[in-house]
Amino acid sequence: MNIIRNPKDVISGLLFIALGALFAWQTQDLPMGTAVRMGPGYFPLVLSGLLALLGLAVLVSGLRFPGEMPSGIAWRALLILTFSVVFFGFAVRPLGFLPALAISVFASALASTKFRLVTAFANTLVMTVFAWAVFIKGLGLPLPLLGPWLGGY
Repeated sequence: MNIIRNPKDVISGLLFIALGALFAWQTQDLPMGTAVRMGPGYFPLVLSGLLALLGLAVLVSGLRFPGEMPSGIAWRALLILTFSVVFFGFAVRPLGFLPALAISVFASALASTKFRLVTAFANTLVMTVFAWAVFIKGLGLPLPLLGPWLGGY
């Protein structure tokens, strides 16, 4: 009897667990603080733990339910998603938080083979408003909404 029923999920789960462990290890030099007074390492450690737990859930799913074999690397998606993340990192200062995020989310939608223009615009709008609500309004991060290239700050 083959214990691995869905190799794709098993590989994904192991990757998530490994990344969660790597990121958690990277937080060891940061002060943790407490749940009430969080230090700079608290939130990244919590996210690392959640990523590892998600990986464990995907791994268990891959061991329990049948699935498909990995069919190769989706190079187009890998390149577009990598570009989107790098673009956001470089563009957030000159363009500002909202335009850099909107462009990155829209570009990420291009990675899908099921790309639809209306869905991409709707996703961009929802994610941009959500990020604004969480990071600007909810957490009060001092991120400029528009950068100097667009007349901000």
